[in-house]
This record gives sequence, C-alpha cells and structure tokens, in this order.
Amino acid sequence: MRSVEEHLAAILGSVRELPPVDLALPDARGAVLAEPVSAPVPLPPFDNSAMDGYAVVAADIARASEADPVTLPVAGDNMAGEPGVPAIAPGTTARIMTGAPLPAGADAVVPVEWTDGGTETVRITRSAPPGNHIRRAGEDVRAGQVVMAAGTRLGAAQLGMLAAVGRGHVTVRPKPRVVVLSTGTELREPGTPLGPGQIWESNSFMIVAAVAEAGGVGHRHATIDDEPGKVMGTLRDQLVRADAIVTTGGVSMGARDVVKEALTGTGTVDFHKVRMRPGKPQGFGLLDGVPVFTLPGNPVSAYVAFQVFVRPALRAMQGLPAESLPIVGAVLTEDVTSPPGLRQYLRAHLTLTRSSYTATPADTQGSHQLASLSSANGLIVLPEDAESLPAGSHVDVMRLPS
Repeated sequence: MRSVEEHLAAILGSVRELPPVDLALPDARGAVLAEPVSAPVPLPPFDNSAMDGYAVVAADIARASEADPVTLPVAGDNMAGEPGVPAIAPGTTARIMTGAPLPAGADAVVPVEWTDGGTETVRITRSAPPGNHIRRAGEDVRAGQVVMAAGTRLGAAQLGMLAAVGRGHVTVRPKPRVVVLSTGTELREPGTPLGPGQIWESNSFMIVAAVAEAGGVGHRHATIDDEPGKVMGTLRDQLVRADAIVTTGGVSMGARDVVKEALTGTGTVDFHKVRMRPGKPQGFGLLDGVPVFTLPGNPVSAYVAFQVFVRPALRAMQGLPAESLPIVGAVLTEDVTSPPGLRQYLRAHLTLTRSSYTATPADTQGSHQLASLSSANGLIVLPEDAESLPAGSHVDVMRLPS
C-alpha cells in the first residue's frame, strides 16, 4: 500500500508543464503568466491632475481665504486626452480636469469646490501647498519596472495592470483542459426519473467545478455504462481535447470495476491502494501522454482524492507550486478517532475565534455522505499514527474553497 506522499510523488513525476501560448488579453483571464512583464513607460506617463479644478502656482494663492479670496485670470482649459494650455505664467491659472496633463509652470491643483467655478477669471478661497492633487509621472510604476512576475495567475487586477502598460497579448501557460467522466450503469442524469436501484450522477458536476477552482477548464462527459470497451473507446476519443482526464468509479476490487479492467496494462496507468480514508483505491498513469486520474466512485472519496492528488498536478501543469488546498492550524472541539495506519480526512466546520481557528468534525463521515461535505468548510487531516485525539488537540485543517 502506498503512502499519500508516494502516490503524489509518482503523479508529479509524470505530469509536465503545459507549453506556453500567446493569448490576447481578454482570453488570458485565469491563465498563468509565463514571462515577466515590464513597463515600457512610467505610469502615469506625465504629471496630471487628480481632481477637476484649476492648475495654479501655489505661491499665488498662499494667502487665499474665504474672507480674502484670490482672483486669477483663466488662460484656458486642459482636458484629458486633448491639447490644452501647455504652460501658465505666475499670476494666471488654467482649468484642468482629472487626468489632464499639468501645464508647465503650475505646481498645484485646487479643486473646483474651493472656487467660484469661473471660466474667464476664477475666485479661489483656499490656499494649497506645492504638489496638491498632482499625480506625478512614474509615481505608480517606473519605466522599466517589472510589474508582474512569471507565475502570476491573471485575474481582474492583473489584466488591468497588463493593459495599463500597453500589453495587448501575453505569453501564458493555459488553463488545463480536463475531461471528467463517471462510470456506472446505475447512474442517471439529474432531472430524469429514477428506476429501481438507480441514483442521480453527481460526481462529474462536483469535479468539473473543482477543476475550475484549481485553475483549469472542466468538460463534463456523459455517464458511461459498466462496459470496458465503451470506457476505453470513450477515453481514447477524449484524448484529442484533453490535457488531463479524470474518471470516477470502477477502481476498487469489485467484479465490475470497469475502469480498472479497461485500463490495466494500458499506457502507464497503474492502480494502487493508498493509505488514506476516504479515497483508498487510486489509479494514475499516462494514456498516449495524457495524464489519467482514476478516482473512487463514492463522492466524498472522489472529492478528497481530487484535492490531494489532482489539484497539485493541475497546478504543476500551469507552472505553479504543486500545492493542495491551504492548510491552517486549528483546535479540536471534540474527541476524534482514526483507523491505524491511514491518513484520515474528516469533514469539519472551521470557526475563526479572535486569532485562532477551532475545528468541529461533522456528525457523519461516510464516504457516500455528500451532505456533510457540502456544508463543511474544512478537512481535518489526521496523520497515520493518530488513532485518537482528545478535544483541545491541535490539528491541521485543509480549508475548502468557499
């Protein structure tokens, strides 16, 4: 029987980073940057106004007040993106809008609220220090500065930054395309009626969503009956559109464990028992170079195995650290037990109290009991040698995606 670390190491030793591709900015959302990006110009590229108001020489309005306002002639208007007043002389001002270039000679901006809003002349009722409401060139980003490192996942703010430094395309490692399929003659599509001995299929919907949470693109395939030839034919058909394939069901020791029967001796796919609960039966290997993860059919087993094994592999394919879910320390609120020699993952509710977490195990822990998983926000990780832990013990807990 393999340890969790041994099985994960075998997986990570086989998966490879996806080759980088050049994508237009709108298509790069969620992908991982494969190159450092530098700013070709400073940001802002020129001194500009942070307010709608008037560009002034600060010394000209040093004594301005409500009781004794300063009146200045307006030399013209400076609008964002348009030619305007290139310079002002002492004793004059120019109207200026937010983002418009600061005219030479000006060293402060007074908001329009401090004035009477005049267009030919303006009465200013407050003084302003040099630099007031001015955005200096390069105060956000210097020319040549690296604004984003390789390995950054591109979300909304990151795409905004790339656009701000003029990048229309970027080189990224794309989101892995993951085909997810479940096997089982007893499975039926949600929304259809059930016959005797049938259940609605849930695993593929859950795993497709988990793929997206891990940064991939999941493609759900219709359920496959327990026929080895049909399973193998479907898998081979999916290779052309998959960077990885995840199956659930048919990998244990039963008479109709169809995935195991179909894949044994094919490619490099191999099957093992892993010292964990839930999720002991596992399979993994390459089929025509494509990673194939075969997970158990019980829904909680499939979910836990995905987080422990598949998620790190998908991250590695994107050039990211091969990590599972974030782990936090917590204090148990109840006694727990665990089978000897197995690493157990207990569904739990994490609560943040002041500066520390508490973890309360779910009432039900069966590998088929999806309700307790859907309401959990953590998985308590009990090591192989922890047969029992009393309330008050410190444990590691995987934080589940919200």
